[in-house]
Amino acid sequence: MSMFCYQCQETVKGIGCTVKGVCGKTEDVAKLQDLLIYTIKGVSKIVAEGKIDIKELDELNYQFLNSLFMTITNANFDENSIEAQIKKMMVLRNTIRESVNIENLHDAAIFVVKTRENMLLKASTVGVLATVNEDIRSLRELIIYGLKGMAAYAEHAWNLGKKNFEVLSFMYEALAATLDDSLTVDDLVQLTLKTGEIGVQAMALLDEANTSKYGHPEITKVNIGVRNNPAILISGHDLTDLEQLLEQTAGTGVDVYTHSEMLPAHYYPKFKKYEHFAGNYGNAWWKQVEEFESFNGPILFTTNCIVPPRKEEIRNRIFTTGATGYPGCTHIVADENGKKDFSEIIDLAKTLPSPTEIETGIIVGGFAHNQVLSLADQIVEAVKSGAIKKFFVMAGCDGRMKSRSYYTEFAQKLPNDTVILTAGCAKYRYNKLNLPDINGIPRVLDAGQCNDSYSLAVIALKLKEVFGLDDINELPIAFNIAWYEQKAVIVLLALLYLGVKNIHLGPTLPGFLSPNVAKVLVENFGIATIGEVEDDIALFMNM
Repeated sequence: MSMFCYQCQETVKGIGCTVKGVCGKTEDVAKLQDLLIYTIKGVSKIVAEGKIDIKELDELNYQFLNSLFMTITNANFDENSIEAQIKKMMVLRNTIRESVNIENLHDAAIFVVKTRENMLLKASTVGVLATVNEDIRSLRELIIYGLKGMAAYAEHAWNLGKKNFEVLSFMYEALAATLDDSLTVDDLVQLTLKTGEIGVQAMALLDEANTSKYGHPEITKVNIGVRNNPAILISGHDLTDLEQLLEQTAGTGVDVYTHSEMLPAHYYPKFKKYEHFAGNYGNAWWKQVEEFESFNGPILFTTNCIVPPRKEEIRNRIFTTGATGYPGCTHIVADENGKKDFSEIIDLAKTLPSPTEIETGIIVGGFAHNQVLSLADQIVEAVKSGAIKKFFVMAGCDGRMKSRSYYTEFAQKLPNDTVILTAGCAKYRYNKLNLPDINGIPRVLDAGQCNDSYSLAVIALKLKEVFGLDDINELPIAFNIAWYEQKAVIVLLALLYLGVKNIHLGPTLPGFLSPNVAKVLVENFGIATIGEVEDDIALFMNM
């Protein structure tokens, strides 16, 4: 088998990609990512067994987070950058290893590879399938994918100056644990739930980082049409990159548009001062192939999700930064102070036509926890009066599968006395539907990025308190969540930790869940997959 990867929802036949990733990554990229994960497992083993105080190891900590982030689906397709990261982590690994006295270290902490050829050979022996027991493998990967999602949130927070060493310490310990053959299935189940607990902390950290710098999101109307100016399209999730781009484009005559998961940036008060922050262009990540062509200007990827461009002309307009990378695309690196020079992108934008309009109108969003809770009295009254019968949490990811039309149909067919709470790019399946409001309350309340799913948990917990309930599952809230990549995994684990049950997950259950692990989730938490729209609505309304 040339490669094996089953970390995303679109993996081949729900089993695994074995020749080339559906995402577009090659065999070599997949193997190098496997080796990068193995390398940082070795780092984690040294940190955990050596009881190393990580508080003074900023370079190691940041590169550890970045390594995990680079392996998230659709983040980095550049073999050279992944190889360079492996070498960087091996140097850092060897440095901390010399500072402790540990006997019988795991191979991950001591192996040596110097050439690309040797890296690929080593990777073939340490990938996912190196764990023979199916259930142990399933739980190890579930934990690792949760940690990848957690790393994304922690890195975003780090870029805003917020760190949580309890979160970081757990991440090292948990990743090290995936090398421990003495751990049983029960041990790993408990570690999985612990991952969800720490995931809540990571999401809270990022929420604090975003809101302390940019203000609390507020109800905002976002233009989805275009202006007649040259423009840059920014995609991904990192708000610090957006802020720097807006600062550097101010007064240049170049507009900035958001794409996909960057849409919620418009909801933050601090970004509203930029008159050239023009609006949102396009839809979810997977439509970028055609939308990038019509945008005409350069595109900046701050994080995932990259779809391999089909045309060289578009590739020449794509820039990457942070954990992202794509062969042939210019990668912009921060200086020692975290500053990035976007002048090359700005100069290119000035030479290219303005965006071609693909739609018109507005999107309303900004319903993060602070904004929603300010409307708590209105919402509670609507629930008590019967005007709102049910809330549906429809957060998560969008994707290419035709079966995802389920979520559009589901939203369309929901009774008019229901409200959708959403976060993540899954919202693009229904955020442009003309759904009637309820006494002035919109039927779709967008809390923001997948990173902002924390807001939905805060809202649910606050409603539990307001209604004087003992159990979050007693609320009139149903969870029908779409997933695609690893940030959705940590959101799911966080919800399980918070005690949420009867979550429907779709459009398919993860391929990395063995039958026995899936059975545990079904029996203990009521996890289920989606069915027919009408049947699911009837089921949810009667819960």
